[in-house]
Amino acid sequence: MLDRVREAAGTALAEDAGAVVAAAAAMSSRFRGGGRLLAFGRGEAASDAAHVAVEFTHPVIVGKRALPAFGLGAEPSLLPVLGRSQDIAVGIRPADGDLAVARGLGMLTVALTAGEGCAQAEHVLAAQSTDPLVAREIHVTVYHLLWELVHVFLESECSP
Repeated sequence: MLDRVREAAGTALAEDAGAVVAAAAAMSSRFRGGGRLLAFGRGEAASDAAHVAVEFTHPVIVGKRALPAFGLGAEPSLLPVLGRSQDIAVGIRPADGDLAVARGLGMLTVALTAGEGCAQAEHVLAAQSTDPLVAREIHVTVYHLLWELVHVFLESECSP
């Protein structure tokens, strides 16, 4: 049973590849313009937000550059305090309204959701699973894909 749930969620992620690529392209543009990533999550997703920040600031692949990122934990209320118009707000399982302030400030907004709506985000990357553990697994995969693709875009656009 769990294998079918995971396979369905993985297939849905593959079908959403274009949305992941579009989010990564937009993120790389913001990084190129001096932007920083500010990640947050509610509940258990707060630890994922910290993981996202670490991935971007401490690349594990030799030759990949560190990018400015901050983990806000479970405090999206810090977005208007720390955020700037060129920044990127990444909400993992954000509540309604969490990204609205960031978007109002001109920040790029990316939401990793599990099917719940997030109309205030420009890029909504939804894990297609009602199983919370499978959804979290998809989110981890997505933010690793975002990290890798952002670097691909930065390298390709910066090369001679």
